[in-house]
This record gives sequence, structure tokens and C-alpha cells, in this order.
Amino acid sequence: MLKLADVPDRQGAPNAAAQDGSAMFRPQHVYYAFLSYSHKDQEFAQWLHDELEAFHVPRSLAGQLTTNGIIPSRLTPIFRDRQELAAADDLTVEIGEALTSSRFLIVLCSPDAAKSRWTNAEIETFKRVRREGCVLAAIVDGEPFASDLEDHVDEECFPPALRHRFDKRGRITNKRAEPIAADFREGKDGRRLAFLKLVAGMLGVGLDDLVRREQTRRQRRLAWLAAASIAGMGVTSTLAIMAVQSRDAARDQRRQAESLVAFMLGDLKDKLEPLGRLDVLDSVGARALAYYQNQDTAELSDDALAQRSKALTLMGQVASNRGDLAKALGFYQAAFDGTAEALRRSPDNPQRIFDHAQNVFYVGDVARSRGDLKTAELSAREYKKLAQRLVAADSSNPKWQMEAIYADSNLGVLLNDQGRYPEAGAVFANALVDRERLVAADPGNEQYRKAMIEVVSWLGDTREKEGRLDDALAQRERQIALLSPIVARPGSDVEYRRQMVVAYRAAGRLNAVRGDAASGAAQLQKSIALADQLVAAEPSNTDWTWLSGWSKFDLARLDLGRNSIEEAAALVRSGCDINNRLMAKDATVVEWRVRMRGECMELTTRVALARGAQAEAEDDAARMLQGAKDELVKNKSTDARLALANAYVMTGIVARAGSRRADSARAFNFAATTWPKDLPDRPSLIARKVLIMRGLGRGSDALQLAGKLDRMGYREPIYLRDAASLRSL
Repeated sequence: MLKLADVPDRQGAPNAAAQDGSAMFRPQHVYYAFLSYSHKDQEFAQWLHDELEAFHVPRSLAGQLTTNGIIPSRLTPIFRDRQELAAADDLTVEIGEALTSSRFLIVLCSPDAAKSRWTNAEIETFKRVRREGCVLAAIVDGEPFASDLEDHVDEECFPPALRHRFDKRGRITNKRAEPIAADFREGKDGRRLAFLKLVAGMLGVGLDDLVRREQTRRQRRLAWLAAASIAGMGVTSTLAIMAVQSRDAARDQRRQAESLVAFMLGDLKDKLEPLGRLDVLDSVGARALAYYQNQDTAELSDDALAQRSKALTLMGQVASNRGDLAKALGFYQAAFDGTAEALRRSPDNPQRIFDHAQNVFYVGDVARSRGDLKTAELSAREYKKLAQRLVAADSSNPKWQMEAIYADSNLGVLLNDQGRYPEAGAVFANALVDRERLVAADPGNEQYRKAMIEVVSWLGDTREKEGRLDDALAQRERQIALLSPIVARPGSDVEYRRQMVVAYRAAGRLNAVRGDAASGAAQLQKSIALADQLVAAEPSNTDWTWLSGWSKFDLARLDLGRNSIEEAAALVRSGCDINNRLMAKDATVVEWRVRMRGECMELTTRVALARGAQAEAEDDAARMLQGAKDELVKNKSTDARLALANAYVMTGIVARAGSRRADSARAFNFAATTWPKDLPDRPSLIARKVLIMRGLGRGSDALQLAGKLDRMGYREPIYLRDAASLRSL
């Protein structure tokens, strides 16, 4: 599911006024808004129409100039078609004129509206004469962008024209639209807050600004009533009493508000996180942050500053899980600044050290996702220093002990990313001993158990890259055994289910490369099923979506090795579609842009080869090669050079299949010269080097490397087939 645009702050309201001069030709607005809906939603449409026409804009806002124009005192008139449209091919003249003379279009979104031919036609007509920002969505039922998932098409609530942008000529494009949306569904924004979101979107003001002024107006009414009730008292006494009461009330309200914020960011967040609902967590963080938004950070108390930073960190986590690293980094850096200030004020306070360490980690984690390992390592080492300070402050505190273990594991992850596999394996092995000790001391502690399972996962990953395949599989089987009883419990923590996806995927891949295709396929299928369940529960979580895509690619590779060509083709299409959606969210993520994209293009080429479509395979290989070359122009990283070498290998294999020996040899020669010299060996890369040696006719070198793989027990089906086909070169 794509993220819906929020109502912007006044200072940052996007696109509220046309920037291309089109506003000069805007026709006179007869209606303030046009209400478009399926007539099955007529009852809700009547309510919304009445509320909009009855709404009085706060006096402090009326008359102001915003990017949406001058704010009126009333939102009238609102056009609502009260009759069923005739069974004609086009909208009526009356409807067309009402649309073109309305300032805004409000679409009531539901599965019925998504299927309504007329609702879609009204959106198309309006978008041809108005900018995208003038279209607002009021969600009353269903799910936005549910049609992205094949099994959830019937839940789609956005009509097709609402989901896509229109170009300057009024033609629909393939680009995603992100309409300003107010969610009226039960358990979401609620009717009042959703209504105010719509109003704020039309006025061009921030939601908080509108809510705050409405609250101020109510408070003034209450103050007037209170003043009238004590009018008989002396003026001096009255003012004195009111001043004292106002001060005490303000103090009590602030104390209650900050207590509520602490609850939201503490107990409530801890209860919500296991559910994995990003929209709910986002709402918690946003509402907590809104409390501090208009307060001077320098004037905040230590506790308030810490709570504000927690809210920012939570918002960063949600943005990261939705695949928006730029937004996540902005939140993390703001939280980092807050915790750094709190630590400056209280440098020996363990809780302040802990809070700052979390944001040091998250800033480094974004750098790691973008392939900036130098910055990531600096952050990891700073995080370890802070963890050591915690342990020095109280070595008996198990929470601080966990931070020290996490710090070691983070360095292990970076060593693993850098290809220093034996060093990483030693770090993870030591961390596992420490975590096993904590679990043994407190078996009921979920945090200890989760941390232990996590390090078992990392140790398995490192052992696989070392070529210790049997040990790697043993770690993954242990991980599955630890997770199985937990995941079987109803309502289990989504993080445990994510870990099970990782464990099944890795175990399936390991069994496949060790020659046990049946076990590998069964485990990969379980991985896909679990990942798709997670994605269905929270489609905007890009981490789960990414796992689903890679599990499908791994099974497709195994199916190609077993000659299950059509099954593999379906998996490749699904995996590539996932990659396209992830790239559309954030193309700065190296894993999506380089590694996953390369796998998509390679498997697409292999499917064409397996079908005997030589010309199609050559076109696919050419696109893969050109994409890798384009990437290397922008990015000189080891990943980019490896992607180019892999593209040359695939080009050589395709040329060989087409009996173009000279072209094949030339491609393998380029693969050899392009291959990163600083790249550490791991089984899958050694297999690639065997193919390059075969392609160059260096049989003895290929035999030596193949022997190394044999001793590891590496018998990946596609590798064996490629090696055999190239042996005669």
C-alpha cells in the first residue's frame, strides 16, 4: 500500500498553488467543493454535506491568504448530486459544469465507489481542469491501494482515476497519486478528526493549527460562561481567583498531558509494536509529537525533551519500515539532537545515555542501508562506547548488559557486510554465549529470548558466507526450533514471525545449494506463505515486502534448477513486481536498487532461456548489462562492480546458448576484468568465478575452484548446469 499524503503544515504546504501559471486561467468557482460518491454511500454523503455547509471557519483564520487562496468564513456552497445518473455514455451537462466550477473535489472512497463508473468519470473530468492537490479523499470503507495485491482487489476503495496522476494535458499516467486523505473508518481518525483533516486540506492550513483554534474557541466559550456565573463577585477578587485557578488548571493539564504522552510512548507503544500496525504506531508518534510541536525545545524540561525525542524516534522507525529513508533520517537526526542535548544537561544519567545510544544506532542503520559503511561503522563504534558507559555505571543492570551485547552484535553485522566473515563469526559466537547465559538466568524474559534468536540468525548467515554450510544449516534449524512454539501461539509478536520467515528462507536456500531440492522447496514455500501473511496485515511495511520478494526469487532459482519453468516464471514476475514497488518508494536503498534489481533481471533472462526463447533472453541480458553499466556510472561501490560482472557472466551464458562463442568469450573476459579484486570469497561468488574460468577456457583454474565448492558441499542446481554447458569452451 502506498503512503497517503498527510495534510501539510502551513510552513510546508506542498503544491497548494499552481506553479505553472495555470491558476491564471482558472474559471470562476461557483461551488466551494463537489462531493463525488457512489449512491450506496448516500447516507454518509448527506451527513458530510451538512457538516461542511454548517462549518464556521475560526475568525482568526478567515481572511488570511494561504497557498490555497484567501480563507473564506464558510465552505459554501457544496455541490452534491441527489439523483441517480441516467444510463448515458457521458456525464450530464449539469454535472460537468458543476465539476469545472468547483474549487475542490471530495471523493467518498469505498469498494462501491472504486467500482463506480460515474465516480471515476467525475474524478477524470475534475483532474483535467484542476491540479492534483485539489482532490481530497474521504475513506469510509475498504482499503486504499488494496488492488496492488491480487487477493485483495475487492477491498480497493480508491477509484482508478484517484490512484494515478494526470499530466498537464489532462491525460492519465502510470505515476502514483498520493491524495490528501481523511480516514473516517471506525478505529482510524474518527469522524471529527477526519472532518477537520478535510477542512484543513481545503483551507491550506495545518491540521494542528485548525484543531488548536477550535479548542481555543471552545475554551473561550467556557471562560465566558464561567465569568458570567461569578459576575456578582468583586472584580479584584474575581480576577485573583481566576488567575490562581488558571495557573493550577494549566499545571494540572500539563501534568496530565505529559503523563498521557509518557504512557503513549511507553506502555501503549510496547503493546502495539508486536502487532506490526504501522498506521497505529504512526498515529501514536504523531499525536505525542504534536504536543511538543509549538514549544521551544530549549525551554523543555529534561523529561519533556526525552519524551519528544522518543516520539521522533518512533516516527523514524515507522518511516523506515515504510521504505522512506530520507524521512526516517530526518526524524532520527532530530531525535539525535534532542537526546544529545539531554545528555549534555545530565552527562552521567544512565537513562539519558541509553536514549542517545538508540538514536546513534538508528542514524548509523540508515547509512548502512544506503551502502555508506564508513558512516555506519563510526555510528556502531560510538554506540559501543555509550553501551560501555552504561555497564560502567551499573554492571548488574541486565538492560545495560543487553546494550553491550547489542553493541558487539552491531559491529559483527558491519564486519559481515565488509566480508570479514571469520571475524564476524567470532563476534556472533561470543554474543550468543552471552545471550544464552541471560536466557538461562531469566527464561521468561522475552527481550532476552528475542535477542538470542536474532544472534543465532546472524551466526547462521555468517557461517553460510564462510562456506561452512552444514554449520549454517544447523544454526537455521535451531532458529526454527526456537521460534516454532512461539509463532504457533495466537497473536504472537510479529517480530518472531519475521524471524521465522528469515529462518525458513535461509534453511531452504541452504538445502537447495546442498542438493536437497525437496526440503529446500518446502522451506522456501513456508517462508513465502509467512511473509505474505505479514504483508497482508501491513502492506506498507517494506521490510516484510522485501523478504517476500527474495523468498520468491530463491524458490524461482530452485524451480529453474528442477525444470519447473512456469512455476519459476510466476515467482519471478511477482518478485520483480515487488522490487519495482520498493524502488518507487526509495531508490537510495542499495539492497533494492542493486542486488534485488540484479536478481530480478538475471532470473527474467534465465526464464527466457529455459523456455528456448533465445532472442528474448538476449534482449533481457542486454537490459541487465545496460542497467549495471548505468549504475556504475553513478555508484563506484563494490556492489555496483559485482553487479556489472554478474551481468557480463549472464551475457556470456546467453551468447553461449546461441552458439556465439566469440561473443561469449568476450563477455566472460569483461566479467573477469570487471570482477572486484577486494571482494571476499563466499560460495555463491566462488561459483560465479568457476563460470568465468570456464568461459575463458581456463579449465585447470575452474577445476581448482570447483573442488573448493565440492568440499563445502555446494551443489546448487543452476550452477552445476551452467558449469557443464561451459565446460567445452
